[in-house]
Amino acid sequence: MALLMHRESNSCGSYSKQQMDASKYVRYTPEQVEALERVYAECPKPTSLRRQQLIRECPILSNIEPKQIKVWFQNRRCREKQRKEASRLQTVNRKLSAMNKLLMEENDRLQKQVSQLVYENGYMRQQLHTVSAPTTDTSCESAVMSGQQQQKNITPQHPERDANSPAGLLAIAEEALAEFLGKATGTAVDWVQMIGMKPGPDSIGIVAISRNCSGVAARACGLVSLEPSKVAEILKDRLSWFRDCRCLDVMSVIPTGNGGTIELMYMQTYAPTTLASARDFWTLRYTTSLEDGSLVICERSLTSSSGAPTGPTAPCFVRAEMLPSGCLIRPCEGGGSIVHIVDHFDLDAWSVPEVLRPLYESSKILAQKMTMAALRHIRQIAQETNGEIQCSGGRQPVVLRALSQRLCRGFNDAVNGFVDDGWSILGGDGVEDVTIAINSSPSKFLGSQHNSLSILPSFGGVLCARASMLVQNVPPALLVRFLREHRSEWADYEIDAYSAASLKASPYAVPCARLSGFPGSQVILPLAQTVEHEELLEVVRLEGHAFSPEEIALSRDMYLLQLCSGVDESTSGACAQLVFAPIDESFGDDAPLLPSGFRVIPLDAKTDGDGATRTLDLASTLEVGPSGARTVGEVDSCKQSLRSVLTIAFQFTFENHYQDTVAAMARRYVRNIVSSVQRVAMAISPSRLSSQMVPKTLPGSPEAITLARWICRSYRMHTGGEFLQIDSEAGDAVLKQLWHHSDAIMCCSVKMNASAVFTFANQAGLDMLETTLVALQDIMLERILDETGRKLLLSEFSKIMQQGFAYLPAGVCVSSMGRPIAYEQAIAWKVLNDDDSNHCLAFMFVNWSFV
Repeated sequence: MALLMHRESNSCGSYSKQQMDASKYVRYTPEQVEALERVYAECPKPTSLRRQQLIRECPILSNIEPKQIKVWFQNRRCREKQRKEASRLQTVNRKLSAMNKLLMEENDRLQKQVSQLVYENGYMRQQLHTVSAPTTDTSCESAVMSGQQQQKNITPQHPERDANSPAGLLAIAEEALAEFLGKATGTAVDWVQMIGMKPGPDSIGIVAISRNCSGVAARACGLVSLEPSKVAEILKDRLSWFRDCRCLDVMSVIPTGNGGTIELMYMQTYAPTTLASARDFWTLRYTTSLEDGSLVICERSLTSSSGAPTGPTAPCFVRAEMLPSGCLIRPCEGGGSIVHIVDHFDLDAWSVPEVLRPLYESSKILAQKMTMAALRHIRQIAQETNGEIQCSGGRQPVVLRALSQRLCRGFNDAVNGFVDDGWSILGGDGVEDVTIAINSSPSKFLGSQHNSLSILPSFGGVLCARASMLVQNVPPALLVRFLREHRSEWADYEIDAYSAASLKASPYAVPCARLSGFPGSQVILPLAQTVEHEELLEVVRLEGHAFSPEEIALSRDMYLLQLCSGVDESTSGACAQLVFAPIDESFGDDAPLLPSGFRVIPLDAKTDGDGATRTLDLASTLEVGPSGARTVGEVDSCKQSLRSVLTIAFQFTFENHYQDTVAAMARRYVRNIVSSVQRVAMAISPSRLSSQMVPKTLPGSPEAITLARWICRSYRMHTGGEFLQIDSEAGDAVLKQLWHHSDAIMCCSVKMNASAVFTFANQAGLDMLETTLVALQDIMLERILDETGRKLLLSEFSKIMQQGFAYLPAGVCVSSMGRPIAYEQAIAWKVLNDDDSNHCLAFMFVNWSFV
């Protein structure tokens, strides 16, 4: 009987399944599909009510069940997803194919370079064998240099050319084209790939720097989803992407018979620091097409050696030379372009102080500031054009790029202080550490605001206080990131009443200064970022606080437009910069900007001549004694030392009758910032040597000793255990043991309707948070905990307040620098004072480590 029922149930089940399968497949008429597509365009995922409404509104769908319509929408979404995925895979495949082609060409170039090096090695061996015989000159230096001069430094002899005629200029242009192509795709320069530049479909491309060549050179190859003509148009507009370019004037344009153009150009570039002079160039730019359809833009300096006019000289500028450089743009199958960019300069490093020569001898800096910047700019515009980057805050990407450009340009103007911009140096006070410059024509800085300020008869102009200093053993990225996130560590708000009165005329007066009250914590609001996040544009809100009830009405928040770049420590040889300008809360696209800030540039030793130096020093390494070879320890210590040049520039507005007062205030302001930055650099230096030489400071105030005693007594009272082995509670013994405890211990305030802010931490806690005791009060508890940690603490808070303590499981939090931290366990307990009242909340993070 049971078997019979089972068979009947199976037969009924198979019949119902066949019926369901028959009803599952429905043939839709074109009218029905059109109606469903209209709804799908408006709402790809309609609710059941919307599907029922669709059946009622469209009679042609009345014979279809709601479940079948639901299945149609599911299938339609699946097809759309598959189509997008197929399109994405086709795009990736095109990128990989183009990248594979690029890598194969790079491999061929490297094979040619290896063959050339093998030939040179054999030639050097032959020369060394020749000079091994007894001669008057047996130095290895002469042998090696003679080989290098014959092989690499041969300069071709060209007949005299009339550079004043188009034919003569075309001969110079064709020569520059041939030399550029030899650098871009051949072995004319010994290229070495930069560290950290991994080629791939989503990377910037292949980046290399020069080795053993005259001047500094950098090369970048990459893929962009723009047509060659558009890429050429973008690269020619050097002012839009090269931040160090002050001006670029096309003096004349000469068409050539092969459809190209020759342009005679004059370019000025800013000096990176106040300790050096700016550079200018007189160049010839040649634009033409190759037989394979590639587009080429090559450029070189016009010099007397090439038989061309060198152009007029400009005061305050040093004439530098651009060796054959440019870009090769090849069309890519399926759209887009393969771009080869080469920059090669002789920046006349001997004209600057010896300590700054690495700035003009480093190919890494050239690659970061110019070559890679050009390729990143093209990729940024390509992604904006394709809609991959969304507008932020209702502002178009071109507007955000213009704001970033204006910030950099204004800061460069402040650092350089050109005379033709209206700047003049003000007399010093006997100490030349800070330079004060005055510009009485503020229209260059305030734009349209100049019209409203010019009606004030006492308005004097803009004053700039600038200084430069050397920083030891601190990576530029680490220093700038700390300055960005811990403004209270370096900002100086003590401005006297006379200076405050003189600054009331303009809301764009003193960066980071308040006319009344002391600004509280800062809130950073992201505005835009570049493709690889190497540059961040943001708005900073400085929360205003007042000292007394009378100042509450005057206290208000202050806003800064801030640009931060180069904060990625993994990028080799990168310059880091933090530039900001006061703005109104509702600033427009053309809002007046008066930028101030910091720039840190690494002073790496010249790396493109390492191979030659090692060869030429072969004889000296065989010497014995103090002047002989250095020990391994000395070499390692030299490698570990890191020097950077820090440039600081702050701009202020002033009235005529307060000029001297504002100048004195600005000089004191910048000097205080310099001392603060020196202290910060010493505190955050990752060098082991400096950390051993500088002892850890112990807070020895009576309040700290009392707090340490309260922390230990409350822990013992709530948990019944001891985490310190204390022989006596007299003096500062408790504080010393708490300060040097291996686990991170920190306290935070507990106030109603207020965020929990840290008030104390031991040395392990400061190391975990990556901060100092001074900056600790700017860090809130909710900022370091992740979402899981915040929810867990919120659920355990009542238990902590009732029971007195709680154990929190393992988790992850973040430091003030944004680095993730893992810990095995955390303990939270109430800290009671001598009156058994709640004083603060203490935390102990056990066995923490950076992830």
